[in-house]
Amino acid sequence: MTRIPAPRWGEGALPRRFGQRLNQLISDIYPDEHTRPGYARLAREVRQATGGTISGTYLWELVTGKKGNVTLDQLAVLAEFFGVPPEYFLNDEAADRVDSELAPAGELRHAKVRSLALRAEGLSMANLDALLIMVDEVRRIQRLSSAGGAARTTGPKGDVAEHG
Repeated sequence: MTRIPAPRWGEGALPRRFGQRLNQLISDIYPDEHTRPGYARLAREVRQATGGTISGTYLWELVTGKKGNVTLDQLAVLAEFFGVPPEYFLNDEAADRVDSELAPAGELRHAKVRSLALRAEGLSMANLDALLIMVDEVRRIQRLSSAGGAARTTGPKGDVAEHG
């Protein structure tokens, strides 16, 4: 059996990259440093959203590169919370792909809108369509205009038509 060698990282390179990527995701969701939650509160949000276990201290250690031994379970919890594939944290190509896909979301100004966009990554087209319908309905209830450039109208049979 041929053994494939693991990639060679410089001393501390993997934990540093992991921490940089994690910090970027935190910054994407909470762009205002003054209102960004501390690691304890963020860990609580992660636990509530995913059911996974992670501590504020451990998050801080990951972000700062002090810890590089993230478990697969914790990797999955973080990926689920931030709406990215687990390989985002470990693979440069995956990170570049996800970053390019999330760039438009990074331009959004409101943290909760950005969080919604980040968490929608990876959903099926049917689920994305369902989310769009829900968002459109909430916007209609709040008497807000359609977002995204296309106006949506509901036909007599409840069918949705886009005009743009």
